[in-house]
Amino acid sequence: MNAIRLRVWVDPSDGWCNKTDLLVKARRANELGMRLMIDFHYSDSWADPGKQTKPAVWTDLSFSELCDAVSDHTTEILTALKAWNITPEWIQVGNETGNGMLWPDGEASTNMAQYAALSNAGYDAAKAVFPDAKVIVHLQGGQDNSLYRWLFDGLKNNSGKWDVIGMSLYPESGNWLDQNNACIANINDMISRYGTEVMICEVGMAWDEAVSAKLFLTDLDTRARAISSRKCLGIFYWEPEAYNGWKAYGKGAFDNSGSPTVALDAFTQ
Repeated sequence: MNAIRLRVWVDPSDGWCNKTDLLVKARRANELGMRLMIDFHYSDSWADPGKQTKPAVWTDLSFSELCDAVSDHTTEILTALKAWNITPEWIQVGNETGNGMLWPDGEASTNMAQYAALSNAGYDAAKAVFPDAKVIVHLQGGQDNSLYRWLFDGLKNNSGKWDVIGMSLYPESGNWLDQNNACIANINDMISRYGTEVMICEVGMAWDEAVSAKLFLTDLDTRARAISSRKCLGIFYWEPEAYNGWKAYGKGAFDNSGSPTVALDAFTQ
């Protein structure tokens, strides 16, 4: 493991994952020589396929003002990192945005053009601070080729910008091979269709199915590395240090004693 992915929220109620918290974690990662991805959720809490909730302070903004808020927030966070001499290699604009972000304004199924404009506001702001960083548009369901074609065709048709297509993949222990097959096929299609690189931004499996998880990760890693011209950039596990009962999330890779399971041995290859 040589990279860390850190989320940032706009104004979280408990302070975790705000600008200050992000800077502390990013500095620790940077001092350890780790590569860094910044994951903008553009929300006060989790943004995912089921919810893309605006930050409370952005609720009453006009669409134009909302685009400005995305730009200003992105600029603020990245400028703070730059002031600490921390340079992220990848910047993710939105989290699992298979139906856009900042609903309802940026809901892709009802207004793809507005989603593209919001995403571009993040893209342009990121490039203004870190021109060499690769900007990621990240979707759920890495095995779902039709979703990816729909969303990225929509972005392309509305002048959307991205450098890397990000994917999540969360198979069950009994179907991981089918899911890997579909995901690898999707990766190859994205590379061919859009001439873009791909990052697997999130993977996970139940913590107590660690043997299957190791097989899943080893297979996915081997096949991702073999993709032509190394256009699949890497794999991030989410959330590896979680264990059963933590925030009701069961797809980590630690056990109840706080020790890593064999699933993470896949990353030692």
